Amino acid sequence: MIKTLDSNILREVGTLSRAVNSINDIKYKELKLQKGQFTFLTRICENPGINLVELSNMLKVDKATTTKAIQKLIKAGYVDKKQDKFDKRGYNLTPTDKSLEVYELIIEEENRSIEICFDNFTDEEKQVVTKLLEKMSKNVENEWFKVKR
Repeated sequence: MIKTLDSNILREVGTLSRAVNSINDIKYKELKLQKGQFTFLTRICENPGINLVELSNMLKVDKATTTKAIQKLIKAGYVDKKQDKFDKRGYNLTPTDKSLEVYELIIEEENRSIEICFDNFTDEEKQVVTKLLEKMSKNVENEWFKVKR
C-alpha cells in the first residue's frame, strides 16, 4: 500500500514561499541583491549588532549559509562587520546607509506581497491564519533546535 500525506500544508507553504521569493529575487536583482539576500539584509536592519549565530538561528539556516550571504552583502556595501567588544571571536553585523535606503523598498515590497496573499480575506481570517502559522513555526522551531545540535 502506498503511503499518502496526512496534509498538503507544508507543500502549500513551500509553494507560497518559493513563489514570493522568486518574485522578490527578480525585483531585487536591480539592487544587486542575489538570491535570498534580502532576507538577511532585513533582519540585520531590524536587529543592528546581531551576530552570525543569532542571525542563523533567527532564519533557521546553517552558519555556513549565513556566512556566505553576509560576505556577499559586505562586498556589495550593504553590511558592516565589526569585532564584538566582549567576545573577540565574534562579530556584530550592522546595516550601512545603503542598506537602510534599500530596506524601505524591501518592506514596501513585502507589504505588497502580504496584500496579494491576503486578497479576499476578512480581517478575522488574516488573524487566524497568522496565529496558526506562528503556532506551526514555533512547533517546527523546537524540532529544528533539537536536530541542529
